[in-house]
Amino acid sequence: MLMQLFVTTAVAQRPVKDAHTVYFADPCIFHLNGVYYLYGTTDENANSGFIVYTSTDLINWKRSAAQEGYALKKGEAFGQSGFWAPHIFQQRDTFYMAYVADEQIAIAKATSPAGPFTQKTIKQLDAPVKQIDPFVFTDDDGKKYLYHVRLTNGNRIFVAEMEDDLSAIKPATVKECINATEQWENTANAPWPVTEGPTVLKHNGLYYMFYTANDFRNPDYAVGFATATSPYGPWKKYNGGPLISRSLLGINGTGHGDFFTDAQNNLLYVFHTHFSDSSTGPRKTAIIKFSFVKDEQLGIDKPVADKESFYFLKK
Repeated sequence: MLMQLFVTTAVAQRPVKDAHTVYFADPCIFHLNGVYYLYGTTDENANSGFIVYTSTDLINWKRSAAQEGYALKKGEAFGQSGFWAPHIFQQRDTFYMAYVADEQIAIAKATSPAGPFTQKTIKQLDAPVKQIDPFVFTDDDGKKYLYHVRLTNGNRIFVAEMEDDLSAIKPATVKECINATEQWENTANAPWPVTEGPTVLKHNGLYYMFYTANDFRNPDYAVGFATATSPYGPWKKYNGGPLISRSLLGINGTGHGDFFTDAQNNLLYVFHTHFSDSSTGPRKTAIIKFSFVKDEQLGIDKPVADKESFYFLKK
């Protein structure tokens, strides 16, 4: 896969990590009974599984005491390396983790959001190509859809209906949703354009897809959205540019996150940023508040990020 490299004119400095900062990329937060569970891609554990942190106030985070802090450990589910982009969801009394390993997607189960997430039969979801960044959306009629990225002439976002037991996708339903076509989505004019990290919400009967564009090393990594009247699309991109970007926050590499609601029913987005202006990683974890605001010109409720609510997570 061809990738565009991003460098700065500044002399590269070895990043100095702050012991109190949370360094999760591609993060997600699952909220249950007043406890928030945080997962993500980590530099030091990317080849051994997924660490989980917990909080009761979204301010103070600590590593879980169970399973040496792992929600999923290598050897107990699919994958040998490259454990990326976990997504946690619940179906009845079972918790699921959809995740990436070996550039394939797998789904593991647990009886608690803290894990351990395991597979009785260790396997990935069958696919003819490499695929990453899973998000499982359950519609009002109970049908389940896997939004994901396929590595084919760029990072392109696809959807497919899943079997009800989440064991596989239905191949006949696979459909491309979004690829990088707008100027802000490929600011480096890279030969391998990137759209990734999909999250889908349904609001007032309309489907909203939030996604991140540009290579993750690009300072212009940013979050946009599109809407559709069906889970399959067609998806209409918002033409006003990204919702979260370095233009909004003054920080490089803002993107690839997930939505959750807090105890007060606020809609929040957890995502990552670059470590600094001159270094991509280790990527830092942040939260920002969103709201839907009626936009008469668009004719829909527009999602708006509250710049003043932005903060980095600490432990």
